[in-house]
Amino acid sequence: MLPGMLANTLVEACVDTIESAAAAARGGAQRLELCANLVEGGTTPSAGVIALACARLPVPVYVMIRPRGGDFCYTPLEFEAMQHDVADAKRLGAAGVVFGILEADGTVDTARTRTLVEVARPLPVTFHRAFDVTRDPHEALGALIALGVDRVLTSGQQASVPAGLPLIAELVRQAGGSIGILPGGGITAANVTEVVRVACVREVHVHAARAFPSPMRFRNAAVIMGGRYAPDEYRRSETAAEQIAAVVDALAGTP
Repeated sequence: MLPGMLANTLVEACVDTIESAAAAARGGAQRLELCANLVEGGTTPSAGVIALACARLPVPVYVMIRPRGGDFCYTPLEFEAMQHDVADAKRLGAAGVVFGILEADGTVDTARTRTLVEVARPLPVTFHRAFDVTRDPHEALGALIALGVDRVLTSGQQASVPAGLPLIAELVRQAGGSIGILPGGGITAANVTEVVRVACVREVHVHAARAFPSPMRFRNAAVIMGGRYAPDEYRRSETAAEQIAAVVDALAGTP
């Protein structure tokens, strides 16, 4: 990697609230992936959050299009909803959209991906980490290249990018510049420079959050809104601007 390329690496922040989006922008993120419900890996955010983020923040906002948590094999009704959500994201000012659809056999659903790409254009399209549960990453990447998808978000089919770095480097070589490879999952200020150097990527995807107590003074401990997950209703998670800034500074070579 040539000198200076680290500093030119684009940092995309994954956020799931309007406050987190603002914090990520303050921290120096150059692009946002705007979601809801990151505890389930991210779902489509509300129209209000999309509109506010696109209107108020000084960085491009890519909107997650995912109708529910769980797998990426969608019913006809869910797919219809995704088409509406892509159109709504465009109307509300999104700079790009993020989605992923698979067949039951673990391959990319090329027909429905093509439809969503057509609905999204001229906006750029990212195929998200549904890629990480495909049966063959090289086959899947070839399919996405053929579909004209702009980039793929991946942890290298491992729990985190550091563990999946060998595959990510292989995918970069396979892509040959025809599609962007966006590493995401477990990237921090401590490992981001190694990820960029080893994989030779031009952008990274980070989720830098901190937990803090809810401001609620009255609390009903008998009621939990979640299901099996059973979250702490009085503890919240929000992107930390200082953690985003630490990733940006690490790439820039500053302390």
